[in-house]
Order: sequence, then C-alpha cells, then structure tokens
Amino acid sequence: MRRPNILLTGTPGVGKTTLGKELSVRMGLTYMNVGDLAKEGELYEGFDEEYECPILDEDRVRFQVIDELEDKMSDGGVIVDYHSCEFFPERWFNIVFVLRTDNSVLYDRLESRGYRGKKLQDNIQCEIFQTIYEEAMSSYKEEIVHQLASNTPEDMEQNLEQIIQWIEQWMKDNN
Repeated sequence: MRRPNILLTGTPGVGKTTLGKELSVRMGLTYMNVGDLAKEGELYEGFDEEYECPILDEDRVRFQVIDELEDKMSDGGVIVDYHSCEFFPERWFNIVFVLRTDNSVLYDRLESRGYRGKKLQDNIQCEIFQTIYEEAMSSYKEEIVHQLASNTPEDMEQNLEQIIQWIEQWMKDNN
C-alpha cells in the first residue's frame, strides 16, 4: 500500500519534532530528522561563535542526506523534519506543512532552549517575515503547501487530527 511523504518545516521551536514523532507513532510512518542525520554524520564545517552552534556543511548535507533519503522517499511513508526546505527535490513530497508560532510563544520556547542574542533575534525575525513559508511556496507547488498554527497543545492535537485525515484520504485516493 502506497503511503505519502510529508515535509514538516518551520522556524526552530515551532514544534516540528514533537508533531513529526507523534504522527509517526500514530500512523506508522518513518520519521527522519535531517538535523539529527547531519549531527550523526558530523556534516559540519566549523563552529559559529556568534550563534553558538555548529556550521552545517550544506554541500555535504545535500549530497549525503539526500543520497541516504532517496531510497526511503521512493518507498513512501516518510515524514521529513527540517527547518529549511529549499534543497529537497520537489518530487519527494506529497504535502508540505509549515508550522507557525506566535512570536511571544516562540520567543519563550527558544529562550528556554538557550537561544540568546543574534541567534534568538534572527529566528524570531525569520518567523515574523514568514521566511520558511515563502521558501516553501517558492520550492513546491502552491497547492501542496499548508500553514498550521502551533502555539498550544490543543493546536498540536488539532494539527495531528488534520494531518491524519489528510493521510487517510490520500491513501484512499492513491491505492
């Protein structure tokens, strides 16, 4: 039975990982966190002192992670979690969900993760200016890109229900 591939994207702290893992459990889909794959593969080219985080070697991420995911994606039933979407092949995804969070909520979430200074400001600005949403709209067909509010546990449950309904309908239509 064919199953859809889903991209969960959005600014760090919007709830991609929580949603993706729970969706994986409820629907029996494979969950892939690209940030974790990069960490496991040590796909870094240094450390950014200002942002206090490793600098991703985007070329290595593109090739190594894309190669690693290619077979899995062709089998279907994969949820990909990443804060960017521009380097994934368009053919991979049946639907893209961009999670959005109110700035005050996002600020508190990022601050509790230890984000400070420029790193905190830049991520909040990314959300304010809808950077990830616009990136998704320019990378994929408009009709497969959807924004979901992700501010509260109730939002999370509603998003899970909505995505599960979408998956079930997709499977009826494509099998």
